[in-house]
Amino acid sequence: MDFVYPQANLIAGVDEVGRGPLVGAVVTAAVILDPANPIIGLTDSKKLTEKRREALYLEIKEKALGWSLGRAEPEEIDKLNILHATMLAMQRAVAGLAIVPDFALIDGNRCPALAMPAQAVVKGDSLVAEISAASILAKVTRDREMAELDKQFPEYGFAKHKGYPTALHLEKLALLGATEHHRKSFAPVKRALGLG
Repeated sequence: MDFVYPQANLIAGVDEVGRGPLVGAVVTAAVILDPANPIIGLTDSKKLTEKRREALYLEIKEKALGWSLGRAEPEEIDKLNILHATMLAMQRAVAGLAIVPDFALIDGNRCPALAMPAQAVVKGDSLVAEISAASILAKVTRDREMAELDKQFPEYGFAKHKGYPTALHLEKLALLGATEHHRKSFAPVKRALGLG
């Protein structure tokens, strides 16, 4: 079944990238698409090649009526927990939009508290173009940050695993300890720091 849009003129799609990684910020995006300027090929960012994501990233920024990025840093994630930090980052993305939407569609099963009505859409990044666009902006932004972090800490392999708890990342964490960018409240990082 296709997702049925609410009766609203300006719909913002909101998504996050980076809840699972052990390092770096959780990055969110909010996007209001222009119905008069459609973007072909929008889908869940994870289903696209890196090259296609990069091309769509530029197209979304160019054609969308509005877009904004939000984030919560590792310190905020450790203080609030990952769910609350994600909600905060989503609020920041929506608040950063130059145009105020009259409705927000959020990927997943819960909505942050927002100034406008909102609805959660499970698998929204595959069903709703606005959420797909948000997922692409968030993923490209976070992947680029991981590539930058990889230059600072090449021995961890951040460009490869993007901070997710892969066997390589866990091995490096055990061997080298945590960087200041790691999330100290996450179990494998706690262990590496001798806290858990």
